[in-house]
Amino acid sequence: MGLTSMFAKQKKQDHDFPFQLSDAEWRSKLTPEQYHVLRNHGTERAGSCALNFEKRAGTFSCVGCDQPLFRSHKKFESGTGWPSFDQPLEGAVETSEDYSFGMHRIEVHCANCGGHLGHVFPDGPPPTGLRYCINGVAMDFAPEVG
Repeated sequence: MGLTSMFAKQKKQDHDFPFQLSDAEWRSKLTPEQYHVLRNHGTERAGSCALNFEKRAGTFSCVGCDQPLFRSHKKFESGTGWPSFDQPLEGAVETSEDYSFGMHRIEVHCANCGGHLGHVFPDGPPPTGLRYCINGVAMDFAPEVG
């Protein structure tokens, strides 16, 4: 089964997301780089975000709406320069087909605010075989307490 068919039922629909802000509110809330990634489907420069090197136990959440996205035990070193995970938290992300830059990819976005996070590829480690390649600037990290 191909990656596209795996995610077919999760395809992003033109719908309203639970968390919404006006464009002016997004621009006020986010840094210019965060706005570029989350609202304009941008990509940060590889290796530029400290979250790529985060090793502590904790939770990665959407910088736009605080939706928990990934747990640190699902993070792995992919060598790509972006934080990579083999599985998101249940219901945290949605996907859509992305045909930008003359290629076909599966986009990953926040299920709560619709913010662009990155892409998912079928070259991750077992058991899922998936690599959620996520822009670090699109996330916050909260270390586990205790």
